[in-house]
Amino acid sequence: MHIEIRHLRTIKAIHDAGGMVRAADQLNITQSALSHQIKHLEDQTGVELFIRRSKPLKLSAAGMRLLRAAEKILPELAALEEEFKGIITGKAGRLHIAIECHACFEWLFPVLEQFRKAWSDVDVDIRPNLAFDALPALVKEEVDLVISSDPEDIPGVEFIPLFDYSPVFVASSQHPLAQKDYIEAEDFRGETLFAYPVDRSRLDIFNMLLKPAGVEPANIRRVELTAMILLLVASNRGVAVLPDWVVREVKYNSDYVTRPLTKNGLTRRLYAAVRSEDATHPYFAHFIRLARTEPVKLQRQ
Repeated sequence: MHIEIRHLRTIKAIHDAGGMVRAADQLNITQSALSHQIKHLEDQTGVELFIRRSKPLKLSAAGMRLLRAAEKILPELAALEEEFKGIITGKAGRLHIAIECHACFEWLFPVLEQFRKAWSDVDVDIRPNLAFDALPALVKEEVDLVISSDPEDIPGVEFIPLFDYSPVFVASSQHPLAQKDYIEAEDFRGETLFAYPVDRSRLDIFNMLLKPAGVEPANIRRVELTAMILLLVASNRGVAVLPDWVVREVKYNSDYVTRPLTKNGLTRRLYAAVRSEDATHPYFAHFIRLARTEPVKLQRQ
């Protein structure tokens, strides 16, 4: 049995029009061609689809079963055609994001809020569970964009610069280190360091300062939420190092102090890794523009 899409459209047109003549007009074919389609379809199915002695023409039980299938399948096909049109024109698609930067949620959600208003037909998702296999997942097309601060040479993948940021030291205003103008690696000896629950190779404080200096804090306490890290720091239970966009709310809070790391400060760059063939899609380009501007707003607040 071979049922074509045009057969489903024929069955629905005859049912909706209530007769062959009107159905032929709706389908923009002759009544003879329509009769030929029906005969061909009945030959394919091996059953009669119409009660021919009735006026107006009525569907048989088998015809009604085929009509139910047509009413289910045809709208799905129409929606699929519209989706494909959107993909061709660049108005629709998929943007699944993996994040290697734990603190990036602080600026990413405002970016996505603006993005969804402009690209409502793009399927957006965040895949935090892929954080440590994000780039292989990008190559395998399991995700479409990776937020990373560690560019690699991967064939078919582009690392597009987003913005620079500074990791900064955060402590209670009552902490002894609050009296210093800047913080050095040795200052962390004997301290409890609050950090996100990720591998230390993903933490700026270890990559850029402590590991090169051979310094280990007295204790490292893993904390999931930024708000909880700041609460613990304000209680003078330890210190933290956070991106400058995260600490915007504590800059003018008397419970905290923020200090640069080293005399000249440290700077890190964040990238959006995308597959090369996706980089030119309009909605990818728009996301990149938003991701370059929103964090800068936070840094200036």
